[in-house]
Amino acid sequence: MVIFRLFSVLTLVLLNGCAGSPDKPNSQEEPVESVKISQTKGEVQSSDTKTEIDPDVLYMLLTAELAGQRGQYEIALEGYMEAAKRVKDPRFAERAAKIAMYMKDSNKTSEAVSLWLAQDPNNMTARKIAALSALRTGDKQVAIEHVDKLLTIDPAGFENSMLELATVLEKENKVAFLYEVLDALPLHHQDQAVVYFVQSLLAMQMKNSDLAKMKIQQALNAQPDWDKAQIFQAQISVLSGDLNTAVILLEKASVKYPENDKIKRLLAQVLIKAERYEEAGEVYQGIISANPSDAESQFALALVHLQLSRDNKAEDILKKLLEQPAWQSQASFYLGKIEEKRKNTKKALAWFDEVKDGPFAFDAAISAISLLAKDNQFDEASSRLSTLQSQFPKQKLRLILIQAELYSQQKQYEQAFNLLTDALAGMPEQKELLYTRALMAERLNKLDILEADLKKILTQDPDNAEALNALGYTLVEKTNRYAEAEKYLEKAIKLQPDEAVIMDSYGWLQFKLGNAEQALLYLQKAYAKQQAGEIGAHLAEVLWALNRKAEARKVFAKALKDAPEDEDLLDFQRRVLNSAE
Repeated sequence: MVIFRLFSVLTLVLLNGCAGSPDKPNSQEEPVESVKISQTKGEVQSSDTKTEIDPDVLYMLLTAELAGQRGQYEIALEGYMEAAKRVKDPRFAERAAKIAMYMKDSNKTSEAVSLWLAQDPNNMTARKIAALSALRTGDKQVAIEHVDKLLTIDPAGFENSMLELATVLEKENKVAFLYEVLDALPLHHQDQAVVYFVQSLLAMQMKNSDLAKMKIQQALNAQPDWDKAQIFQAQISVLSGDLNTAVILLEKASVKYPENDKIKRLLAQVLIKAERYEEAGEVYQGIISANPSDAESQFALALVHLQLSRDNKAEDILKKLLEQPAWQSQASFYLGKIEEKRKNTKKALAWFDEVKDGPFAFDAAISAISLLAKDNQFDEASSRLSTLQSQFPKQKLRLILIQAELYSQQKQYEQAFNLLTDALAGMPEQKELLYTRALMAERLNKLDILEADLKKILTQDPDNAEALNALGYTLVEKTNRYAEAEKYLEKAIKLQPDEAVIMDSYGWLQFKLGNAEQALLYLQKAYAKQQAGEIGAHLAEVLWALNRKAEARKVFAKALKDAPEDEDLLDFQRRVLNSAE
């Protein structure tokens, strides 16, 4: 019912790097490829250094600067390199190193950085560039030397330094080499825990959760009270799908660090992911009790109440959040959802219309359109939809699909088909458009187009269970190509054995093949999972064929009560029930 967008993905926040594009060497053109190694906090720039420069060197520098402005980087590099050799000023070596790195000249980069470090041995930026150059060229011993020096000089900044390097190396598929270099560092550092921690981060980047678990445990063995490592240990469990272990770890951490709300919030999010909503609500309630002004936790608690169908409690919290400008849009959206659930269309629309901007604005507008369509107010729904085209140009595809759905609900299948065909002219491979047009083609009995569109999807994505099911079911329902249908449906049910609509299709195929008892098993499972009209109609017909007519009438009566306008149920009534009377 409620989609927890707030917690839908637990991101690996600790893996965020800070590498980007570097300053280009004195040119107005954008570099084709570049890398920036950020200056370490506290590092002193030498721009105020006064250096005596003889006329020859000054001429070299002017020539190098002019060459850089003209994009003649080889000349610029030679000028700065020669100046760095003649004058003991690290600024010249730094400039040469950055130009050489931009040019991807590993030999010149190493030479320039060596000069730079000779003049300023503790310069972290120089060390990082030297480490990066060695990592890129695969010089493990030199890379170990510079990485080891980075850890010795700046243990507090070591994690960020390594993640900067990892961000660059990831594009070159060399993260594993950085991991190897860290593994070869001498085991003499007091801050060895951070090395294991970084290795754990890199292991997750390499999609090796077992290795990540081992390394984070080593980090905690070295520094047992490190809360950041404990949080990441839980995050690894979440990303590995082991939610129970993550909960246990976070519960222990929250007891150990009772003032750390970050741990408690993460615990609540994991509990939600594990569908343990009651416990998640208790955690959020505890956070709010300690900090009544925590609006983020209040909003999260409201969503938990909605998930547990405690709409009144959620409503109370959301209405209080309306008093805070930063939360008005979110609160209004979910207040609209509450009224929609209560079938108070007018009130729901009023709340959705309150959401005028922010991340919920589009969803609120679409929710209003959907609500109007359910209430058969199609003119108003279409009018609102047309205004969204200019407001949300990035949502063009979704808006086309919604317009097609509006046409379909009004049984204007030809309009929907034409709309989707026009859209496919510009996006011929778009799977959602192909699939939706296939549905419209089925309504218009254009089976050749339906088959072509679904097969086009399967060419792109052979394991698309939705397309396999749609094609298989259509062949069962509209043709006598049962053997071909069986091929598609058997693959679909292997891919998604618990999906109700696929079980329904497979059961209906078995019925058409004369296997009524086997059909009954699949259809009963499907109907127990999803009491849709079509599934109910199929189940009733199979029961009727098995001479279990009382059961068939009972299933039909309930299904018709839930979906009085369902075409499959009405068709069963006309063909079977009415003819039997």
